[in-house]
Amino acid sequence: MYAPCGRCCWRAVVDHDPGPVAADAGYFRSVRHMRPFQKLLEAAAAAASTPRAAAHVHAHLPRSCLLHSAHHLTAHVLESYPPGLARDLFDEIPCPTPRLANALLRAHLRARQWRAAILLGPRLRVRPDGFTFPLLLRACAMLPSLAHGRAVHAAAVRSCAASEDAFVAAAVVQMYSRCGDMAGAVNACGALEKPDVVLLTSVVTGYEQNGLAMEAMQFFARNMVGQGVVPTPVTLVSVISAAAQLGDARSGRASHAYLVRNSLGYDLALVNAVLGFYVKIGDVLAARRLFEGMANRDVVTWSSMIKGCVQSGDVHQALMVYREMVQVGVQPNSVTLVSVLQACALAVDVEEGKRVHHIAVNMGCEIEMGVATALVDMYMKCSCHEEAMCLFHRMPKKDAVAWAAVIGGLTQNGLPDESLQVFKCMLSDDYAPDAVTMVKVLAACSESGVARQAICLHGYLIRSGFDNKLFVVAALLDLYSKCGCLDSAIRIFESTTEKDVVLWSSMIAGYGAHGLGKEAVALYQRMIASSIKPNSVTFVSVLSACSHSGLVQEGRQIFDSMTRVYGIVPNPEHQSVMVDLLGRAGELQEAISVIHEMGGRAVAHTWCALLAACRAHNNTEMSEVVAKNLLKLDPDHVGYYNLLTNIYAFDEKWESVKETRDMVRGRELRKVPGYSAIEVNNEVHKFIAGERSHQDWENICTLLRGLSRN
Repeated sequence: MYAPCGRCCWRAVVDHDPGPVAADAGYFRSVRHMRPFQKLLEAAAAAASTPRAAAHVHAHLPRSCLLHSAHHLTAHVLESYPPGLARDLFDEIPCPTPRLANALLRAHLRARQWRAAILLGPRLRVRPDGFTFPLLLRACAMLPSLAHGRAVHAAAVRSCAASEDAFVAAAVVQMYSRCGDMAGAVNACGALEKPDVVLLTSVVTGYEQNGLAMEAMQFFARNMVGQGVVPTPVTLVSVISAAAQLGDARSGRASHAYLVRNSLGYDLALVNAVLGFYVKIGDVLAARRLFEGMANRDVVTWSSMIKGCVQSGDVHQALMVYREMVQVGVQPNSVTLVSVLQACALAVDVEEGKRVHHIAVNMGCEIEMGVATALVDMYMKCSCHEEAMCLFHRMPKKDAVAWAAVIGGLTQNGLPDESLQVFKCMLSDDYAPDAVTMVKVLAACSESGVARQAICLHGYLIRSGFDNKLFVVAALLDLYSKCGCLDSAIRIFESTTEKDVVLWSSMIAGYGAHGLGKEAVALYQRMIASSIKPNSVTFVSVLSACSHSGLVQEGRQIFDSMTRVYGIVPNPEHQSVMVDLLGRAGELQEAISVIHEMGGRAVAHTWCALLAACRAHNNTEMSEVVAKNLLKLDPDHVGYYNLLTNIYAFDEKWESVKETRDMVRGRELRKVPGYSAIEVNNEVHKFIAGERSHQDWENICTLLRGLSRN
């Protein structure tokens, strides 16, 4: 099978890898015993890229007589060789031992050839021992293959290893857990008369990793706490992770207290689990205290803290923690980068995002699905949709989350038609959208406002089974409302038997958008009567409806009930709507008192609503005060300057008009041109203000002139 081993053969080995192999070759010639030959085999086997050199060294085994006499040497070689070469060597051994068979299995496991390892089981020519079963079970778990795992388990039962050897029993439990069969794992654990803490921990961990957090806690309480078994740090990691899944603050804090009482703070994995628990339940203050008190921190520690800051909305703190992590020399991993990119997206910090992108490129994880999706989302939220699309097209694999990030991002960047085109590409590439993706598609369609598309998407939702998800139905209802099909929206709403607060809020907003304020208020009262508690979005919807319909008294009552009845503290959006409601009604003093009650928390949108009301009611004196506050908050919004210019022009304050326009020119501000769109024969035509590029421009102008004369 192999070339004869002679002087030329050894020279080929030395020439192929002149490093450690060359040194050991000379030593082998001078000393004919086992140890130098073992070194030579190790050197050849370690060179994974030199199978030819390994084969030449392997060829000397039959002539050296070590193949049959030194099984511990042969086992070492088997374990070190590539699987194919190890199998060839194993087949040359007339009477292999379990040790050699186990070494062959380890060679396959090291190469991650799980299926090949499983298929070797019946061909090993040895009786499996206490090491053979765990190796085969690990291969079954990693594949995973429950059927093969059960067969190996049956063989272990027949040999009594499953009930007498705790090592084998633990491997059986881990195999069943990895394959998702927790009933089999519990039965295997129960086969031992007195399962030890390792076996019990394997069951707890299996429950937790399979998403059965409640069962994990119950098993831990019944079989460990109830039986007086002292948990190990590994046990506590799984228990704390299960408590985090459940949001069980009491159990998690109790585990933390146990850790402190028993001085287990030295175990970094355990402390990281506690930190992750606090992040998961949203207790960022507790997480921060624990983080600050940790003597040792690894990349998991830093990543958990960054994630906690992002989830709490404190994105600037998240970026500060990340920079501190880099300063102390801890290298981020892909999980870290995803959290940091999420912070950059929320903070609209594209420069930091680009630096993180550069790090991802250097780490070689730029186009990994999780990192690439976070990069796409960051670029989209930072209005860099071209960079986002370039990266998206380079992704070798895409999941529904990546497609959703692009579809939603294009809509946010004012490109709803392109967003719908991406959705069509997604379907043509045989990617199945999820419910979140469909919500973003519906939002894109609502921006286009094309009724025909809304009807097509409605049919797709029904065929795909998404019409039974309330948040998707709410988005569909909103789409029909924005397309002017209020009757269709009402039919969808009334035909839905189980209505949640999101659906009620969407329908209230639909009535308000169509100027039907009384109907919106009536629906709000009907919702209250149905024992559905309104949320923050509900109040924005109903107050907006009141504003557009001039229902001042109703709006006052609803606004007052937010805090008094439902305990919801008004946010700037509620106060902006309330200022708009009062301003439209001419109640300017009451509107400005609402702003003063905000204690300096008024946003630019709130002042803009009051400035528009000042213009509508010709209150130039108040408008100058309002404009001063508005331009302090957002000095680069050209629309605010235009509004102020119109107020001055109405009062014929031409000098003030000139000063305001000079400010606009000095800041080099440009107004974004508006556009109109119309659907004709399934094609959407856009007309941008001042643009004459449409192919039918001359015909349209001719028709308009004819209509104007008539």
